[in-house]
Amino acid sequence: MTATPSIAIAPLTAPPDAVIAVPGSKSISNRVALLAALAEGRSTLDGVLFSDDTRHMATALRGLGVEVEADEAAARLVIDGVGGRWPARQAELFVGNAGTAMRFLVAALCLGEGSYRIDGTPRMRERPIGELLAALAPLGGEAVSEAGTGCPPVRVRAHGLAGGCTTLDAGRSSQFLSALLQVAPYAARDVEIALSGGLIAEPYVDMTIAVMAQWGVAVERAGAVFRIRAGQRYRAQSYAVEPDASSAHYFWAAAALTGGRVRTPGLSRRSLQGDVAFAALLERMGAAVTWHADAIEVQGRGRLAGVEIDMNDFSDTVPTLAAIAPFASGPVRIDNVAHLRHQESDRIAAVCSELTRLGARVEERADGLTVWPSPLHGAAIETYDDHRIAMAFALVGLRVPGVTIKDPECTAKTFPTYFETLEQLRR
Repeated sequence: MTATPSIAIAPLTAPPDAVIAVPGSKSISNRVALLAALAEGRSTLDGVLFSDDTRHMATALRGLGVEVEADEAAARLVIDGVGGRWPARQAELFVGNAGTAMRFLVAALCLGEGSYRIDGTPRMRERPIGELLAALAPLGGEAVSEAGTGCPPVRVRAHGLAGGCTTLDAGRSSQFLSALLQVAPYAARDVEIALSGGLIAEPYVDMTIAVMAQWGVAVERAGAVFRIRAGQRYRAQSYAVEPDASSAHYFWAAAALTGGRVRTPGLSRRSLQGDVAFAALLERMGAAVTWHADAIEVQGRGRLAGVEIDMNDFSDTVPTLAAIAPFASGPVRIDNVAHLRHQESDRIAAVCSELTRLGARVEERADGLTVWPSPLHGAAIETYDDHRIAMAFALVGLRVPGVTIKDPECTAKTFPTYFETLEQLRR
């Protein structure tokens, strides 16, 4: 199939009034795929997201000897768990630029018996993992950065995890802590993890702990110390993955930006996903938000107020807030997101570059940015092979003529049908 070099976004001719169903959560899909593989017995996962990231996880599990049956039309995975020990004693795994797959699997490989290597794209080879490798060592994990850079590829000499106490710096990725928590029940002894630095994106850790509880494993927490009792096991089950709040938030932003209404079924205040906080942020900026028991509805009011916000807890939504910020009536200041420089792209630099390309006034800082109200013009948006840059800046085209998105297929990482779904806003 020929790649699409760019896609033009035509401005809306009327405010949208739409119900938008989004695919399953990527974060939950990759977590429960791993837990199902570690469980003993057959699990059926419904509502699973099928995207580059989740396909990489499923392929890697197959490479470790796990039986994984995929039905993409039904959004279903059937996984025969292996009880915490990988059948394959050797494997070469490739996970693209999927951070959850890389970090979760590095820790999980340590449960096996044998030699494993896991690699990714050139960008993945720039993303940090050294803190996780250092935390695995006191637990009996032998995992090293092949190039000595603290980044993938990673080689693992596995002989199970002994357990015990370790310290972890999760200041650059909460996925390091989630990775340790998920494999800890299969260590020979209790595992205690003490955070030695900050913890970013804490709602993702809360999600991990909640999902583990749904699968039968309890995590005890006392401040910055996490304890997992040995001998607990994940229970094979039928499990429904909730819709992806990280995908839904683009459509909430579209409603706020265009004065329209968008309702996304399957999400609520009770969601396991921290990114539902973006709806509350839009409410603070002037949109009307209705929190239903089984849906979130956003109604734009034709205006957006400026805001100053610490977005550490829901930083995947930063590019979206930045993209709509020039339309606000006052400055939008985003703080405490320095870790965005280590994701699929340097998202702070990328966002500032593309806002400038559109004509916006923006200030870049080490840990954030400020965007001022600005008249925008059309431009061809560079996407840096980063799905969130592509999806966020497409929203600008709903208001501004002449916006095109380069390499739109990068959205396949988490939302392969994004641009088709965006067209549902037209009426």
